[in-house]
Amino acid sequence: MTRMRTVTLGLAFGWLAFVGPVAAQNAASGPQLVLTPGDSVRIVVWRKPELSGDFVIAPDGSITHPLYRSVKIAGLPFARAESNLRTFLAQYEDNPQFVMEPLIRVAVSGEVTRPSVFATRPEATVGEALARAGGPTKDAANNRVRVVRFTPSGQQEQLVLNLSDKSGSQGTTPLRSGDQIVVDRKKSFLRDILVPAIGIIGSIASLGLLIDRVSRRP
Repeated sequence: MTRMRTVTLGLAFGWLAFVGPVAAQNAASGPQLVLTPGDSVRIVVWRKPELSGDFVIAPDGSITHPLYRSVKIAGLPFARAESNLRTFLAQYEDNPQFVMEPLIRVAVSGEVTRPSVFATRPEATVGEALARAGGPTKDAANNRVRVVRFTPSGQQEQLVLNLSDKSGSQGTTPLRSGDQIVVDRKKSFLRDILVPAIGIIGSIASLGLLIDRVSRRP
């Protein structure tokens, strides 16, 4: 049992040694990354499984964990948020070994197999998010995929992407925290034009019959 635990801890430490520089590189390559309430963080603390896991950021900007409630990370540059966590963990041991990976919140709806809201890496793309939602359905308008997002000033903007583009470049559009991806339904002459028109004609005909019956009453 002791040997098994030693091997497990050794693997975990090796994972930390590998992921740590990668996480640091991601943070350095995106200095403007700012997490918001509803986003998540993945924290791995060496030899402290009770402090490790995926945690949602609470409305007050803290981490939703009983011991992390005093650690504010929302609304701050990621490097500053990581520093706040390091300061907190330093209460338990000197030079704490940990990794904190940001996970942004994205929603995918419309003509996809599994509409859902999930957390993903900040470097993820629209194409990857659609794949995670099971991909577009047969009725999806792949030439009209909308990305609804809010700017830092709070204004809503909408990007319309054509994923049918053979270059595939629009599918590599990077995501932002809070993005809503909506896959529209492609137009159908039978469903969207002919059937509604028949319904309207039928309603008019029924109304005409009713008026005729009323006018013939003595």
